[in-house]
Amino acid sequence: MKQALRRVNDEVYVADVPIVRFGPDEIDFVKRQALANERRRARICAHRSNEDALHEMLIAISADSYIHPHKHTRKVESFHIVEGAVDVVVFDDEGGIADVIELGDASTGRSFYYRLSDSKFHTLLIRDALLVVHEVTNGPFNREETRLAPFAPGEADRAAARNYMAQVARRAVAFCPAPERMG
Repeated sequence: MKQALRRVNDEVYVADVPIVRFGPDEIDFVKRQALANERRRARICAHRSNEDALHEMLIAISADSYIHPHKHTRKVESFHIVEGAVDVVVFDDEGGIADVIELGDASTGRSFYYRLSDSKFHTLLIRDALLVVHEVTNGPFNREETRLAPFAPGEADRAAARNYMAQVARRAVAFCPAPERMG
């Protein structure tokens, strides 16, 4: 890897260079780190501090990682898919599916970008073994501005989380009817 990374913990690394570059080496690194830690996800932050006004991250997430449905107050987030495919599931406040955004890298034929400007509960249904995304959001980071969905199980209850996400996956398929076949 051509740039120095500062390790914050098993999931978070910071690119400590004046000009950050993400390429194949960084993708391979973040994927290895995601597979090596308990929550099965990792990120390289291009921003140097939680206090920065703009946060950009290269994130790898394993399909077996549970992303507790959550929403951000006073935040906008966008994803650009680097590798893999994902369905971003957006919920109403009671836990009903309000939208499913099908995303993927250029090889998938799906949209590769989305931006969520409103404070809506959302989670990820990762459709490949590993997903790599470039995420952008506004800072500073304040944990109190992220609200976990009360209708979903906590991350510590792995069995309940697995069952819940299987249920969400079934509901998401029903929400997104298959495209009509051309005759």
